[in-house]
Amino acid sequence: MTTKLLLLLALCVLPALVNAGGEPFRIVGKVYCDACRAGFETSKCSYIPGARVEIKCYDRTTLSLKFSVGEVTDSTGTYDILVEDDHQDQICYATLVSSPIPSCRNADPGRNKATVILTRSNGVISNLHYANAMGFLQDEAAAGCQELLQKLLQDDA
Repeated sequence: MTTKLLLLLALCVLPALVNAGGEPFRIVGKVYCDACRAGFETSKCSYIPGARVEIKCYDRTTLSLKFSVGEVTDSTGTYDILVEDDHQDQICYATLVSSPIPSCRNADPGRNKATVILTRSNGVISNLHYANAMGFLQDEAAAGCQELLQKLLQDDA
């Protein structure tokens, strides 16, 4: 009986101990300026240094904000954000906050956030997670965009 109780206790407590400790999660992603207003990255896009990004986690039931941390992109338009805690059953996103480029400050509604998984209870053992690239739309499409998009559409057919 004692052996079974110890085994049951070990099976219940060990996973909690494994999840409780460990290194912080590291979320890495890029922020770009969509020069063609295409809604996706093209060869005319440029990556934005100094763009502000936040990681936000919400309660899955009430959708109330439970966690938020921000960072600014480096000279290559890359952000690298550390998140200390496991956010188990929360819904977490990397979200765009602001762009330092006056002509590229409107977040693309389809690329303004990226889902990030911040739990160790899903079988993933790496602390490094890559988020999808997020983008701001340039106010006016750059020269040559129409031709580029036509070429991309031809290649897709």
